[in-house]
Amino acid sequence: MKALSIMQPWAWLIVNGHKDVENRDWPTAFRGPVLIHAGKKLDEYAAADVRNRRHPVTGERLPFDCPTEFETGGIIGEAQIVGCFTASKSPWFVGKFGFLIHNARPLPFRPCRGMLGFFEPDFTPIDPKPKPAAKVGAQGSLF
Repeated sequence: MKALSIMQPWAWLIVNGHKDVENRDWPTAFRGPVLIHAGKKLDEYAAADVRNRRHPVTGERLPFDCPTEFETGGIIGEAQIVGCFTASKSPWFVGKFGFLIHNARPLPFRPCRGMLGFFEPDFTPIDPKPKPAAKVGAQGSLF
């Protein structure tokens, strides 16, 4: 299944059924199920608005609570992309192109690397610490 990387808190808003549009600078002909990947970056201004129950686009009061922390760097949910448009009355549409989202739902967090555009997620464990290099001149070497 394809995945799409989205910055937090936008990804959280989508998978929890609050945001029905994903804004992009490019169009897509893709339709169907997609995993929602929460990128490593956090949109600090939007996150502060959402935490204060304020719509980051319109400034209106949001009728729901959100987490104080957002998961990043992995798959957090899935949704259906059912269309792509250049104009919408949705309060979430601010981009050049909008991907219309339906049937979004959260999934248990699964760490994986994100990529630009649609991508096939790789769930190979990410080693957080690099392995130490072998010592030069260690016993058993010829020099």
